[in-house]
Amino acid sequence: MINNRAPADFSMLRKFYEEAFQTLDPNRVTPDIEVRFYPYVGINHTIRLRGGKIFVRLAEICQNAPLDAQRALAFILVAKLLRKKVPPLAAKIYQSFVKSREMQAKAVENKRANGRKIITSPKGEIYDLDEIFARLNRTYFQNAIEKPILSWSARKTYRILGHHDSTHQAIIISKSLDDAKVPAYVAEFVVFHEMLHIFHPTTLRDGRRYNHTPKFRRDEKKFARFTEAENWIERNAGKLKRSVKRKSEKVKK
Repeated sequence: MINNRAPADFSMLRKFYEEAFQTLDPNRVTPDIEVRFYPYVGINHTIRLRGGKIFVRLAEICQNAPLDAQRALAFILVAKLLRKKVPPLAAKIYQSFVKSREMQAKAVENKRANGRKIITSPKGEIYDLDEIFARLNRTYFQNAIEKPILSWSARKTYRILGHHDSTHQAIIISKSLDDAKVPAYVAEFVVFHEMLHIFHPTTLRDGRRYNHTPKFRRDEKKFARFTEAENWIERNAGKLKRSVKRKSEKVKK
């Protein structure tokens, strides 16, 4: 449901977008502009031109953003709509706001409350993720990692073999690895890699997120069959891709 704020607030926001149009494209007649907040799951915003009118939809969790951040966002969205260079100062102001600890915490909580995560089961046809996790946790982490939700993906994939979702506290492993042709140590290595994301959380520095830090890469090599697993994945990437495509073609038929 769209959150309708007081008309005075929308009037001020609309003025920011009018100012952005007049600054970035002074020879153009400023179109009619409608600004509303929308319950996007993430910090997403859209701006569209339809029938000569501009429709701006801003993430609901940004409705209390400082006015300088709202003005900066207006210049960013209008610049993108007009395919012009985003003003550096606007980008700096907005990034400073959106990367703040407060906004990042709000984004995570909003995604956790409203986002959807497809969970199947940790027990596959060949491998059991519960057993793999317990064994790895005991061997490499001294049982220090709190068990997250473990699940095989709903579909076979080949580009992403696994991912850790910190928002939903889940590790999802590609169904492509739940196959008798895939060595156990390969499935274990992918789970191990995702467990390291819990052991070495993402760090935020200078507005950038770092997932694979030097410490992460160092510990990744502690996996007993690291080189074998890496080589197997590299050699069999094509086979995994063909397997996914065959599965997709069967579904279409």
